[in-house]
Amino acid sequence: MTPTPLRTRFLGLAACGVLAAGLSACGADDVGSNADLIAGKQAFVEKCGSCHVLARADTKGIAGPDLDEAFRQSINDGLGRGTIHGVVREQILYPAILPPDHPGYMPADLVTGKLASDVAAYVATVAALPGEDAGKLGSAVAAAGDGEPVAAEDGVLALPADPGGQLAYITKVATAPPGPLEITSENESSVPHDIAIEGNGVDERGEVVQDGGVSRVDVTLAAGEYAFYCTVAGHREGGMEGTLTVE
Repeated sequence: MTPTPLRTRFLGLAACGVLAAGLSACGADDVGSNADLIAGKQAFVEKCGSCHVLARADTKGIAGPDLDEAFRQSINDGLGRGTIHGVVREQILYPAILPPDHPGYMPADLVTGKLASDVAAYVATVAALPGEDAGKLGSAVAAAGDGEPVAAEDGVLALPADPGGQLAYITKVATAPPGPLEITSENESSVPHDIAIEGNGVDERGEVVQDGGVSRVDVTLAAGEYAFYCTVAGHREGGMEGTLTVE
């Protein structure tokens, strides 16, 4: 959301009374009886996970603060999860103003209305909580990047980005024969991604795309191992990479 730790922003905002409206809607320990945590988790992963670490959502973005660490000490100090709900909801509705090219830039209106409250409720419920989500909440978002290996066909290797916006391609393992190869990566999500490849003297990258765009690179590869990855800041570090074996 922003690179400023949310716990610190909460203290400053609370002192100014900015959170009063948001916090009056929920008690100190209540994240809202009408919250849809499944919808909140799904929207968080799609819209926020590329920037934030949240262990229970299995998101690994690093452009924004680690939400588990941002709230861990405050929770240990007795901060109610209802208060965290209000903090997160305010951050979603009124993000800090940063230039769009700033790595911590968070657009306004990523989620709106009740869904913004659902996202905030999910974060408030699971932040710094050990273990894993269970039941329907545990299966609300498919694991990213664990698909079967993909093989090139007719000189084309298709490696779509995770359609849910997670920092992953559909697989981490791909194969192709030596020679000319077109690598494509369709990105259905609103989170920008590209496809790049490096190794054995090769270093090529495609265009950054989103909302159904396709990133492409054309290369000629000798036998060996190569890395494919996303060059958007923080995405490779968050796990958006894999291995292409040419043989």
